[in-house]
Amino acid sequence: MMIDMHTHWRPAEVADALRARTREPRILRNPEGVEVLKSARMGDEPLARAFDDVDFHLARMDRQGVGTSVLSLLGSFCWIESQPLEESLPLCRSVNDGLSAVCQKHPGRFAAYAALPLADISAAAAEFERALGLPGMIGAQVPGNYFLTRRDAEAMRPLMEVANRHRACLFIHHGPRPGDAFPKVAGDTDNARRRNGTLDMQASLSSVMVTLCLTEYLADYPDAMIQVHNLGGNLPYEVERMDHRCLLDTPDEELPSSRFRKGEGVCGLQFVRPAGDRGWRAAVRRRAHRLRHRRHRVRLRLDPESAC
Repeated sequence: MMIDMHTHWRPAEVADALRARTREPRILRNPEGVEVLKSARMGDEPLARAFDDVDFHLARMDRQGVGTSVLSLLGSFCWIESQPLEESLPLCRSVNDGLSAVCQKHPGRFAAYAALPLADISAAAAEFERALGLPGMIGAQVPGNYFLTRRDAEAMRPLMEVANRHRACLFIHHGPRPGDAFPKVAGDTDNARRRNGTLDMQASLSSVMVTLCLTEYLADYPDAMIQVHNLGGNLPYEVERMDHRCLLDTPDEELPSSRFRKGEGVCGLQFVRPAGDRGWRAAVRRRAHRLRHRRHRVRLRLDPESAC
């Protein structure tokens, strides 16, 4: 049986907050008087389909041979993390409590990444600590823009320290920091979805991997685990070009491919993890509580019904 480490979730716990919003995403009534979730990306979606259903997910997992799914907030719901602290903290706590409740109700079938109030990193670290005490929580999801460069990543050290202390995982997912202009390509641009959802996303994830693997940033966190999605961007296709430019421009410098091979990060499938850790499997088993299968394979599987 497989562990799906990349299962996005649309939590109904934020419905009242969506009703109170004055800009998208928001819940409002359409001309027929029916409540819909209105967003720039998805248009108008009836509330019956706007939030995720546990039974639907369990049926799909069984159909695909997935033993455990690790839940994380869907990008279009991550707006809760960028609100002022007095708004974001209660919303993140409610979402995290709800995710943990799903894990508790279905032992071994689900684990989860916490949502964090990122407008205040100290508060985010405190909520991370709290969430890791909840059943099923194995770490937190954080935006990839925090790791585009080493300088950017300095802001994440309080969260890295929590992850390291608890041997927890940070899921670095393509997305903006509070205040970032996002997406980069405006919706009225030709092929905006292709440019944002593939070109910019993959390039950004490649930059994340360069930060993690070609600097010493992770050296202070030997017990923290890091997950980067989508194979870590385009690096398998770009590292040869990096070597070529290195030989031309800085021939005395060690080749990037050599640094990737022996650096602090090890990349495999969707994961980059500090050398010497105990492995992500152990962390998922420990924090998901009572996972029923001791040996797992991680495979990438495309599902037309998948939210991610």
